[in-house]
Amino acid sequence: MLLNEILAVSCIVSFFVLLAFGVPVALTLAVSGFFFGYLGFGALLFNLLPARIFGVISNYTLLAIPLFVFMGVMLEKSRIADELMDVIGHLAGALRGGMGIGIVLVGVLMGATTGVVGATIVTLGLLTLPALLRRGYDPRIACGAICASGSLGQLIPPSLILILLSDILGLSVGTLFAAAVFPGLLLSAVYVIYLLGLGWLRPDLMPPVPQEERDAMPRRELLGKVMQVGLPPIGLVVAVLGSIIAGIAAPTEAASMGAVGSILVVVIARRFTWTVLREAVYSTTRITATMFFVLICAQVFALAFRGLHGEQLVQDAFRLVPGGTTGVIVFMMVLIFILGFFIEWIEISYIVVPLFLPILQADNINLTWVAILIAVNLQSSFLTPPFGWALFYLRGVAPPQVATLDIYRGVVPFIGLQLVALVLVFFYPPFATWLPQAIGW
Repeated sequence: MLLNEILAVSCIVSFFVLLAFGVPVALTLAVSGFFFGYLGFGALLFNLLPARIFGVISNYTLLAIPLFVFMGVMLEKSRIADELMDVIGHLAGALRGGMGIGIVLVGVLMGATTGVVGATIVTLGLLTLPALLRRGYDPRIACGAICASGSLGQLIPPSLILILLSDILGLSVGTLFAAAVFPGLLLSAVYVIYLLGLGWLRPDLMPPVPQEERDAMPRRELLGKVMQVGLPPIGLVVAVLGSIIAGIAAPTEAASMGAVGSILVVVIARRFTWTVLREAVYSTTRITATMFFVLICAQVFALAFRGLHGEQLVQDAFRLVPGGTTGVIVFMMVLIFILGFFIEWIEISYIVVPLFLPILQADNINLTWVAILIAVNLQSSFLTPPFGWALFYLRGVAPPQVATLDIYRGVVPFIGLQLVALVLVFFYPPFATWLPQAIGW
């Protein structure tokens, strides 16, 4: 037993050592799992692994991932965000910080329709960052608002994080989608309040859009654009999420409906071509293959760690954490936040969550609430330097006059706002649990 425990600890240590040397996370998981798993119980690992991998690949719920990814990529190709930003800019431009608030609103709608963080941030960066700088916005505020708003799709359903967490925690996808609605809106509201307050205190950092520019679009034309641009994506969101939450369709069925609906939206926008469809299929395949490769490699690590009795070792160690179950949850949140500086949300989900799951189940903790806490926490991994993907996406499209330091400094307040939202959901669980209970999930 002592040898197995030593090998289990060595398995975790080797993972972080290889990660520090720059080995890709998926390969790090596989190498650590194979090596120490073979030392612990020989070739038996290779006998069990195919069934484990087949169980993941054949999971019907995970079929929703490529469908939602396709929906997001197709909607990104339709360039809905272009027109949305133009419309919301005219509606909110009179406010100090109105364009920043408009970015948050577009981020909410794009997150609910596409959920593809990279596409949303690149689109917002190309469309809005030059315009914000031209209107006198502080570069740090502009960059922070774009990065934070563009990553909202990882919390607002349909979110890939929620789909994976439902598989790991054994929960219904519909339950987590319903549970994430209010926390997603809460985080968006925290952003808006911050931008409104900053615009009131420091109007020089976030000036309103000039009156002559707002007058350039007549009110009737503006109303027509609101209907034309806003209704298709909102209708798609209602159809997809509404059918899941109402129990009319399973997540995979709703995702297929969303994929078909996204094609219709692109056709209505008169931007459908076979080239667009081919590029969307290619992007979907690449993104999905990357995610599933990580999932497969994570199975090697998880199987080896469990076979070496690592879960029992972790449970015994966590029982020493002060504060009981609350202390364990706080410790898990801190660990996820710190890991978010270095690795992606997929790896964090499959490394950390299974370690804590037996403890949470033994203490009868509401796993829906815990899942939303994890999802809110994982939001920060897109913003935290040095490896926050939102920072890289924006750096790739930012104008030359925007320094990399401006992007890094700009996201710091929004990381703090994400922690505020996390604390609110932690101390008031009904933010996450009320809606699922109200609709009977």
